[in-house]
Amino acid sequence: MRLSLRAGERVFINGAVLRVDRKVSLELLNDATFLLETHVLQPEEATTPLRQLYFAAQTMVIEPVNAARARELYRALQAGILDAVTEPAIRDGLAAAGACVEADRLIEALKLIRGLYRSEAALFAAAPGPEIPVGPAGLSGPEPIPRTA
Repeated sequence: MRLSLRAGERVFINGAVLRVDRKVSLELLNDATFLLETHVLQPEEATTPLRQLYFAAQTMVIEPVNAARARELYRALQAGILDAVTEPAIRDGLAAAGACVEADRLIEALKLIRGLYRSEAALFAAAPGPEIPVGPAGLSGPEPIPRTA
């Protein structure tokens, strides 16, 4: 497996964090679990149920010493999502991702979960929500100031 990294980019390999100071290519000559920085979800970005599930799976990759606790959290989150969602695409995707987690194919599980983000967004967009007034008489704010020539 060949990885190409830009200057300052990080990669997580078997629980180790590597940062390169210049553009570099790495060739992994044996089996290794790695996660590129661009696929790492920050805690404050875990704002939806699927993103929280992703974060739990990601923790198993990045922090192998905490993998058992993260796996328990993953299972609890997955069960909660499955209890709340009837959308077949999400349920099937979660079943596949869960099987990958149980088989320690964590990177594959992360890819599957990321692939469900659009379905989750569509589900949230279609869900009826409470009307939230945004100002006096439902106005969204002050009128724009017209430009003068």
